[in-house]
Amino acid sequence: MTGYGRFEGQAGGRQTIFEIKAVNHRFLEMQCRLPKGCGFLEETIKEMVSRCIFRGKVDIYVSIEANDSLAANVKINHSLAAGYVQALRELRDTYELKDDISVSMLSQYADIFTVTKVPESEEALIAIVKEAGAKAISDFLAMREREGEKLAADVLEHGNKILKLVDEIEARSPVTVEEYRQKLYERLCDVLQDTSIDPQRVLTEAAIFADKTAVNEETVRLKSHYDQLEQLLQTSDPVGRKLDFIVQEMNREANTTGSKVCDAALAHKVVEIKAEIEKIREQIQNIE
Repeated sequence: MTGYGRFEGQAGGRQTIFEIKAVNHRFLEMQCRLPKGCGFLEETIKEMVSRCIFRGKVDIYVSIEANDSLAANVKINHSLAAGYVQALRELRDTYELKDDISVSMLSQYADIFTVTKVPESEEALIAIVKEAGAKAISDFLAMREREGEKLAADVLEHGNKILKLVDEIEARSPVTVEEYRQKLYERLCDVLQDTSIDPQRVLTEAAIFADKTAVNEETVRLKSHYDQLEQLLQTSDPVGRKLDFIVQEMNREANTTGSKVCDAALAHKVVEIKAEIEKIREQIQNIE
């Protein structure tokens, strides 16, 4: 399922941005973009996300305001500074230049200085990420929940169409047996004409036809699978993989039904059922 969540504001006393977005994917994949030097935060973030997101390609962006209050140590490379001074004096003497060597001039040579900042507390940064991440993820999940409700409603709508078609098949199936018996009797009358026809033989053939074309077991299982699908959609647990399996079984029963029916009207209804199952299959790929 797709989703988006964002937090921007103060977290742990620092201006922080935590952004999370996801698109549909069969499995869970996460990619984090973090501030420089904060790679250690990735494990914490992935642990937070994986507790509540189980499918999807997830992109996470985190920005944390620099802590200007941290001390910085500045060291001078005196041997390099002496070399610059010596070179400048040589230029002065060789070309009779004005002697304007000063501290401000030397400060332009950045390689003279080495700046070392006191490392930030990992615990403090982790606390910031947890605070901001919890709010962004909550926003993200709320959006996903709204989308999930729409997806569930759409799946159930297709499922209800399937149930209606199954009922029509169950109602039509016995009629096809009687129609077959009648057509068989009429055909034998045409072929045999004046020869007497054994009604028992006709009934036996009709019974064999009825047994070959009986779809009661398949329609019962189709309804049972739909009941399971409906129940799963009402839970708050991750059900995407279970729904995949149920739809696979529904399609199997539809195929078996299609191979048994010998009536054009029934065959058409089976095709409609398979079309509705395929629509459900497409939607549940987006359900976690």
